[in-house]
Amino acid sequence: MEAVVKIEAAKKTYRQGMVEVPALRGVDLELRRGDFLAFAGPSGSGKTTLLNLIGGLTKPTAGRISIEGKDLATLSKSRLSELRLHRIGFIFQAYNLIPVLTAYENAEFVLLMQKVDKDERREKVMRLLESVGLAGLEDRFPRELSGGQQQRVAIARAIVASPAIILADEPTANLDSKTAAQLLDTMEQLNREHQATFLFSTHDPAVMKRARTLVYLRDGQIERITSGNDFHPESVGD
Repeated sequence: MEAVVKIEAAKKTYRQGMVEVPALRGVDLELRRGDFLAFAGPSGSGKTTLLNLIGGLTKPTAGRISIEGKDLATLSKSRLSELRLHRIGFIFQAYNLIPVLTAYENAEFVLLMQKVDKDERREKVMRLLESVGLAGLEDRFPRELSGGQQQRVAIARAIVASPAIILADEPTANLDSKTAAQLLDTMEQLNREHQATFLFSTHDPAVMKRARTLVYLRDGQIERITSGNDFHPESVGD
């Protein structure tokens, strides 16, 4: 399978006053199209920082991040925005839905920004809302939905435009175990159907067990790479 993300000697250092705090200390990794991958490790290991670098939300202090062969550092702000709009979907722990928009309108939002035709938008959104278990709830506002339902809307919004990569930062953190398992079933199904690469940053053992590729980070470096089938809860710190 071809590499959709290539990370080369990536480093990220944050400055707190006069102190430099290294978040990533040199990461090399290739991520394949269609993978279902999780970054795991203790708090402060660099999971979210790495996800943000891949999403072009922040730049590496050193090294290189490439998406489908495009070096993010060489892209202008407008071209980087276009790449995120068309090739990357985001799922956040806090859902990040627009409260004044319905479930349908939240899921439709990316297609509106892409200027997709109205009839095509409706066909795509309604089909996807049904596939994530929200048929009949399209006119409800976020406040009228449960946490699990809101996260389903966020998943639909992330994948409706068929991006190459879905970045999911702790997507199950605010959900009970049954709802989290149902959402993971949905994401695995969408991963198979759309061949999108799912990348998780997680503390959740349920996500780690499902991952086809499990990348352990510690102190800003890759400690080991394994499979979710080999996951043991005691192998990851708090």
